[in-house]
Amino acid sequence: MAFCLVVLPLMALLFPVERWFHYFSWYVILAGCWLYGVYFLNRLVTVPALFKRGAWRLIGIVLIVVSLAVTYCISDVKLYVFKPSHLDNGIVRIFPNVTHHQEAVWALFGLVETFSFAVALLVRSNEQSARRRQVEAERDRAEINLFKAQIKPHFMFNTLNSLYGLFLTGSDQALASLEKFISMIRYVHTSSSRNMVQLQEETDYVSMYVDLQCLRLNEQTEVELDIDIADPTMLVPPMLLVTFVENCFKHGISPVEYSKIRISLSEKEGILHFSTINRIFATGRPGERMGIENCRKRLALTFPDHHHLVINDDGVNFKVELQIELQHTEDYEMYSHR
Repeated sequence: MAFCLVVLPLMALLFPVERWFHYFSWYVILAGCWLYGVYFLNRLVTVPALFKRGAWRLIGIVLIVVSLAVTYCISDVKLYVFKPSHLDNGIVRIFPNVTHHQEAVWALFGLVETFSFAVALLVRSNEQSARRRQVEAERDRAEINLFKAQIKPHFMFNTLNSLYGLFLTGSDQALASLEKFISMIRYVHTSSSRNMVQLQEETDYVSMYVDLQCLRLNEQTEVELDIDIADPTMLVPPMLLVTFVENCFKHGISPVEYSKIRISLSEKEGILHFSTINRIFATGRPGERMGIENCRKRLALTFPDHHHLVINDDGVNFKVELQIELQHTEDYEMYSHR
């Protein structure tokens, strides 16, 4: 629009268009309409055709040739005959037989050709970039779903083991634990089809999981859970935080040695701070870090530039520090279609 309404008219005013319009209005209107037609023809047809294969590319080349031919015909119209005068003495004209209006037509045609091709190429480049981003987003979503699918059976197997132990020992808390477990199953089922869940749902799930695990612990293990959320409607990926919590109970407890598990989760002004620390006891289980590695990849795909994860394993204690810039509930639709 800037080119059509500002640039091209200003460039035309460099020539005596007013005088030509006074004497040859039909010619000025014809040339102007043709120049605007060339611009839109190149933008919408010629350049896209050149990037296609087969007959389309040939059509693009033919359109360029036709544009040159029509421009030549328009410029070849004899409005007046150039006659040298005594004022031209000492001035050497490069094209002595080319009149002023012909120079104007070809100069403006060259400007239109250059600008229309440049804009069309830029638009095509942006479209290709958008398609690449869409393909990458689809790939990322597929990878995230794969990681979620890998985490859920891994997680639920360990939870069932804990629940089985409670019923096996005849614990008074077995039925209450079963009710929590059913709520957890319901959460896993409802969250599996969503990219994001409210922070309150995820923290409730973490709390139920910690409660369920604590029921089977003896006095050798101390668990400290601290949750402080300012806005429970903030959004997080489902089944993300609980993976780190599960790791604490999986590797940080011993039936004979004292251990302490500290879990902290806070949110303020859209920034989530999550940390865990536990002692390390050898378990010898194969694939024991699969869940954490999957979470690391999920974070990299979901929050590529908006999270900071630090995992410190010194052989004695295992520490996790995670910070995420969260999204509000009203941004869910936009965020879920990244």
